[in-house]
Amino acid sequence: MSSTTAAPPADRPFWIVNGVVSVVALAVLAYLLLLRHGSGDPTSLSFMPAINACFNGAAAVLLVLAVIAIKQKKVARHQALMISAFASSTFFLVGYLAYHYVHGDSKYPGTGGMRVGYLLLLASHVLLSIPVVPMCLAAFYFAFRRRFDTHKKITRVLFPVWLYVSVTGVLVFLMLRSA
Repeated sequence: MSSTTAAPPADRPFWIVNGVVSVVALAVLAYLLLLRHGSGDPTSLSFMPAINACFNGAAAVLLVLAVIAIKQKKVARHQALMISAFASSTFFLVGYLAYHYVHGDSKYPGTGGMRVGYLLLLASHVLLSIPVVPMCLAAFYFAFRRRFDTHKKITRVLFPVWLYVSVTGVLVFLMLRSA
């Protein structure tokens, strides 16, 4: 195997940590959504879905602004915007975990075509959200290591996925609230 196709040995610890963090995050989410049924007062953290939607919306805006900044060669602005988008998504995840720890899974109350549309949107949102954490960590890792060719390869896939997940997160909230 050539050295251009294999990950450099110095990257191995990063990939191990990235894998562990990603698997643990996915396991906690699966536990909260599939196994745990909530235990708290229904009014506890009832404000969190709206705040989480705001974090998702902010992440989407910050991602678009970051792409514009890098296309304009404004590297420092791009970096600040990407760190802000990552922070917004992290705050979303913490709020999401807290809310679902207390409330368990959210059920869509609508019926018919709206329910089918909601479930299709939710399924695409959930499936595409799975690679966001490991891809974000990899994109940051390669940017900080100044390996921009690899960073660009990752972000060409990451950007549309992360943007889609952020926007559909807002749409899922709006659909749940309007049903």
